[in-house]
Amino acid sequence: MIKGFREFITRGNVVDLAVGVVIGAAFNSLIGQFTKSFLEPLIRLATGGHTASGTFKVEDAVFDYGAFINAAITFFLTAAALYFLVVLPMNKLAERRGWNNKTEQKISQEVELLTEIRDALVRNNS
Repeated sequence: MIKGFREFITRGNVVDLAVGVVIGAAFNSLIGQFTKSFLEPLIRLATGGHTASGTFKVEDAVFDYGAFINAAITFFLTAAALYFLVVLPMNKLAERRGWNNKTEQKISQEVELLTEIRDALVRNNS
Protein backbone atom coordinates (compact mmCIF):
# COMPACT_ATOMS: atom_id res chain seq x y z
CA MET A 1 0.00 0.00 0.00
CA ILE A 2 2.81 2.45 0.85
CA LYS A 3 4.64 1.51 -2.35
CA GLY A 4 1.54 2.31 -4.40
CA PHE A 5 1.11 5.62 -2.62
CA ARG A 6 4.78 6.49 -3.23
CA GLU A 7 4.38 5.69 -6.94
CA PHE A 8 1.26 7.84 -7.09
CA ILE A 9 2.97 10.80 -5.41
CA THR A 10 6.12 10.58 -7.51
CA ARG A 11 4.26 10.59 -10.82
CA GLY A 12 5.00 13.66 -12.87
CA ASN A 13 1.42 14.91 -12.94
CA VAL A 14 1.00 15.05 -9.17
CA VAL A 15 4.35 16.76 -8.67
CA ASP A 16 3.58 19.21 -11.49
CA LEU A 17 0.23 19.99 -9.91
CA ALA A 18 1.80 20.61 -6.50
CA VAL A 19 4.43 22.91 -8.02
CA GLY A 20 1.71 24.72 -9.96
CA VAL A 21 -0.34 25.33 -6.83
CA VAL A 22 2.68 26.69 -4.93
CA ILE A 23 3.76 28.92 -7.82
CA GLY A 24 0.17 30.10 -8.28
CA ALA A 25 -0.10 31.05 -4.61
CA ALA A 26 3.21 32.89 -4.77
CA PHE A 27 2.19 34.78 -7.92
CA ASN A 28 -1.18 35.62 -6.36
CA SER A 29 0.57 37.13 -3.35
CA LEU A 30 3.00 39.03 -5.56
CA ILE A 31 0.32 40.41 -7.86
CA GLY A 32 -1.92 41.31 -4.91
CA GLN A 33 0.87 43.37 -3.40
CA PHE A 34 1.67 44.91 -6.80
CA THR A 35 -1.97 45.96 -7.06
CA LYS A 36 -1.96 47.52 -3.59
CA SER A 37 1.45 49.16 -3.93
CA PHE A 38 1.33 50.49 -7.49
CA LEU A 39 -2.07 50.25 -9.18
CA GLU A 40 -4.24 51.61 -6.39
CA PRO A 41 -2.03 54.74 -5.96
CA LEU A 42 -2.08 55.23 -9.75
CA ILE A 43 -5.86 54.99 -9.75
CA ARG A 44 -6.04 57.51 -6.88
CA LEU A 45 -3.80 59.87 -8.88
CA ALA A 46 -5.99 59.46 -11.96
CA THR A 47 -9.17 60.14 -10.01
CA GLY A 48 -7.80 63.25 -8.29
CA GLY A 49 -6.97 61.63 -4.96
CA HIS A 50 -10.30 59.93 -4.51
CA THR A 51 -10.54 56.23 -3.90
CA ALA A 52 -11.84 54.23 -6.81
CA SER A 53 -13.70 51.86 -4.57
CA GLY A 54 -17.39 52.17 -4.41
CA THR A 55 -20.42 50.71 -2.77
CA PHE A 56 -24.10 50.98 -3.11
CA LYS A 57 -26.83 50.00 -0.73
CA VAL A 58 -30.15 48.32 -1.34
CA GLU A 59 -32.22 48.27 1.83
CA ASP A 60 -29.70 46.90 4.38
CA ALA A 61 -27.45 45.03 1.92
CA VAL A 62 -24.18 46.77 0.99
CA PHE A 63 -22.68 45.90 -2.40
CA ASP A 64 -18.95 46.62 -2.68
CA TYR A 65 -18.29 46.75 -6.43
CA GLY A 66 -14.90 48.40 -5.89
CA ALA A 67 -13.56 45.30 -4.13
CA PHE A 68 -14.81 43.17 -7.03
CA ILE A 69 -13.05 45.39 -9.58
CA ASN A 70 -9.85 45.15 -7.53
CA ALA A 71 -10.14 41.34 -7.39
CA ALA A 72 -10.76 41.19 -11.15
CA ILE A 73 -7.66 43.29 -11.86
CA THR A 74 -5.62 41.07 -9.53
CA PHE A 75 -6.95 37.93 -11.24
CA PHE A 76 -6.09 39.16 -14.73
CA LEU A 77 -2.63 40.30 -13.65
CA THR A 78 -2.02 36.92 -11.98
CA ALA A 79 -3.17 35.04 -15.08
CA ALA A 80 -1.00 37.20 -17.34
CA ALA A 81 2.04 36.80 -15.09
CA LEU A 82 1.60 33.03 -14.94
CA TYR A 83 1.21 32.82 -18.69
CA PHE A 84 4.15 35.02 -19.64
CA LEU A 85 6.53 33.91 -16.87
CA VAL A 86 5.72 30.18 -16.60
CA VAL A 87 3.54 28.75 -19.39
CA LEU A 88 5.10 30.50 -22.38
CA PRO A 89 8.73 29.74 -21.37
CA MET A 90 7.83 26.09 -20.67
CA ASN A 91 6.16 25.78 -24.09
CA LYS A 92 9.24 27.26 -25.76
CA LEU A 93 11.47 24.86 -23.83
CA ALA A 94 9.28 21.92 -24.86
CA GLU A 95 9.52 23.00 -28.52
CA ARG A 96 13.32 23.28 -28.34
CA ARG A 97 13.72 19.90 -26.73
CA GLY A 98 11.21 18.30 -29.08
CA TRP A 99 8.98 16.94 -26.33
CA ASN A 100 5.86 17.50 -28.39
CA ASN A 101 7.36 16.17 -31.61
CA LYS A 102 8.40 12.81 -30.10
CA THR A 103 4.79 11.90 -29.39
CA GLU A 104 3.68 12.91 -32.87
CA GLN A 105 6.54 10.98 -34.50
CA LYS A 106 5.84 7.88 -32.43
CA ILE A 107 2.18 7.91 -33.39
CA SER A 108 2.92 8.48 -37.05
CA GLN A 109 5.48 5.63 -37.10
CA GLU A 110 3.00 3.29 -35.45
CA VAL A 111 0.30 4.25 -37.91
CA GLU A 112 2.72 3.78 -40.81
CA LEU A 113 3.69 0.31 -39.55
CA LEU A 114 0.07 -0.73 -39.10
CA THR A 115 -0.71 0.52 -42.60
CA GLU A 116 2.12 -1.58 -44.03
CA ILE A 117 0.89 -4.67 -42.16
CA ARG A 118 -2.64 -4.10 -43.42
CA ASP A 119 -1.44 -3.70 -47.00
CA ALA A 120 0.69 -6.87 -46.75
CA LEU A 121 -2.29 -8.84 -45.42
CA VAL A 122 -4.49 -7.55 -48.25
CA ARG A 123 -1.85 -8.58 -50.83
CA ASN A 124 -1.48 -12.05 -49.29
CA ASN A 125 -5.25 -12.65 -49.25
CA SER A 126 -5.70 -11.57 -52.86
